[in-house]
Amino acid sequence: MALGNLASRLLVAVVAAPILLVILYYRVPEATGALVWVASLLAMREFFTMTMDDPRDRRAALVIGGVATAALFLAHPYSLRMFDDLRADRAAQASLLVAGPMLAIGLAVIPTGLYFLFRFRDMSTVAARIASTIAGVVYVGLGFTFLSLCKRDFGEIGADVIVLILLVAWVGDTGAYFAGRFLGKHKLYEAVSPKKTWEGAIGGLLGSLVAAIIMKLVRLDHLAWIDVVLIAIPGGILGQMGDLAESLIKRAVGVKDSGALLPGHGGMLDRVDAVLFIGPYVYLYFWLRPVVGAIL
Repeated sequence: MALGNLASRLLVAVVAAPILLVILYYRVPEATGALVWVASLLAMREFFTMTMDDPRDRRAALVIGGVATAALFLAHPYSLRMFDDLRADRAAQASLLVAGPMLAIGLAVIPTGLYFLFRFRDMSTVAARIASTIAGVVYVGLGFTFLSLCKRDFGEIGADVIVLILLVAWVGDTGAYFAGRFLGKHKLYEAVSPKKTWEGAIGGLLGSLVAAIIMKLVRLDHLAWIDVVLIAIPGGILGQMGDLAESLIKRAVGVKDSGALLPGHGGMLDRVDAVLFIGPYVYLYFWLRPVVGAIL
């Protein structure tokens, strides 16, 4: 990130942040679900544009991804407003809780196989196109949908958990940039991202930790300090791994940015690459937090 892009980034943040917060804190989870779904479509579109040449394959992959991600959010008792009817039937509740993920994975894999079975065209590339479709749907679409699952499943703190995930990712990214720019000397992983340094990585982790501390003090005061550490440090590491993973994909296909949707930020996928790794971790952490608390 060059300093020349900093003003563009700040302008986008100033305009987008209030809109984002209004939607996230709106009382019904469907608003957040719709926002995340649209953003996931944009990110998946960029992924498919990078990895598949045929626009017909890209359109089919995007339809499959849109259906699968919608299913992950909607096929659930909370979304279907079914818990009141099932309150006495724990077995039925448990079966429905896994229905969404199972359906989403099935909709990512089976329609992909059927589409390419009858529209394989170039036989020599069909395996790579199938792999790109499934990878884009699962890695980008389903990974990003964990944000809306936080709003759907965590009640009053759902929006706060999403903001926590975003801040761990984005404040960490900012900390990594400034630490790397002014202190960076030792390359982190030059083959994948030549500009990243160990000093930047450490600065990024400190930024993620600061973000989590702020959220605890301002919105999530019920979290213990051990929760802050266990969210921020593994989350920050995963976020940097997500950034590197996307850099690897871009380097493999020979592009600098996944797109040009956001001035100063690149594409949607460039902006959420860390979130794709942090979101599932934080979601699972909050589900397992009672177990973690009992162990500690």
